[in-house]
Amino acid sequence: MKLAKLSLAAMVVAGLASSSFAADTLADAFKNGKVSGELRAWYFDREGSATANNAAAKAINSDIFNTGVVLGYVTDSFYGFKLGATFQSNYAAFADGSLSQAGTAKSDFKADEYGSGAVLSEAYVEYSIGKTTAKVGRQFISTPLVNGSGSRMIKQAFEGAVVTNTDLPQTTLAAGVVTKYQARTDSAGNVGKFVTLDSMSASVGEGDYAYTLLAINKSIPGTTLTAQWAEIVNLVDMYYAEAAYAGKAGEFTYGLAANYQMADWEGNADEGTMYGAKLSLGFADFNTYVAYTKITDDNTVAGIDGGAGLGGGAQTAFAKAYSSKTGTYDRDTKAYSVDANYNFKQIGLLAGARYTSVSVDSAAVGLQDRVYTDIYAIYNFTGALKGLQADVSYQDWSKDVDGHDFWFKANYKF
Repeated sequence: MKLAKLSLAAMVVAGLASSSFAADTLADAFKNGKVSGELRAWYFDREGSATANNAAAKAINSDIFNTGVVLGYVTDSFYGFKLGATFQSNYAAFADGSLSQAGTAKSDFKADEYGSGAVLSEAYVEYSIGKTTAKVGRQFISTPLVNGSGSRMIKQAFEGAVVTNTDLPQTTLAAGVVTKYQARTDSAGNVGKFVTLDSMSASVGEGDYAYTLLAINKSIPGTTLTAQWAEIVNLVDMYYAEAAYAGKAGEFTYGLAANYQMADWEGNADEGTMYGAKLSLGFADFNTYVAYTKITDDNTVAGIDGGAGLGGGAQTAFAKAYSSKTGTYDRDTKAYSVDANYNFKQIGLLAGARYTSVSVDSAAVGLQDRVYTDIYAIYNFTGALKGLQADVSYQDWSKDVDGHDFWFKANYKF
């Protein structure tokens, strides 16, 4: 800890001596800061279950309407320092469902959308010197193994510290520690609040932190190499590697990628592994890909179950559905996805479809073969309505499961 304090002090002194600063005074740093915002109105409709076929799953028939506001502010740089904050709010105007009861939080959406209130998701200090940046406090993190999902009204966030460096040519290095996590909701009718990792699950030891190291290299033309390690202390070590190549010939685009992940669980749990491949092809504004993912695990409780890392955005599998990705990390599964979309740039419309099939090799109770069929469209308004976006998706569940998810999202960014 003393070494860390000395190192930080040295960074500050060096920054004061040699850096150039955007703002001349502290007042200017706040005056020249940037404000961003977003207004949201979302409607979700759900029938059945994406993963189960029991009586309770078949009885699900629910819908929910949410409104929310996101406000962000970042100061200008002052002697290498910046302050940032992001405020998120959600109001569940109504939630009607098979499990809902008046005055309670027993909604089918209680774990992801049914939660009213507000949370300060970002409140950080950032310091940059040369090609090194340190960010400390509440923040959004987006890496393969530590990633907060923004697919629901409240985006998941973390509390901790992240240091990023780009001194090496074509290379990004990062190290981080996470001490708290903010979920979408608290499953009791409120937005998610920041909680310690040990309170997230009975299986996480008391006072545990999460640590991560990340390296991204682009020194080979057209190729991106990614490697990451993440650990939730006393629970699991996770390792991820990916190699992706992208090329272009005239209006033709093409890409090939492969990835691998291993989760080494402590205690009696076994190791789980995941590997996959992805082939992408495109011509002009038309794009498509085929992806394959295999999850292996000899243990009945561990593996890569429930997700690939910390946060709902840690979805490293190439084969996965478009909207709801529930169940795509079950143990002993094979999955493939085929996606095709077209960008109608002249009118601001992106439209596409995706087919994902998941087959379960394990005979474990509760695991089902399933097919996800997605149709999606994103429309960006222009002219007097510039900044307004409509995002619509429909996901059908079939094979050994039955039902659908319909999502409509109206967002206005300013």
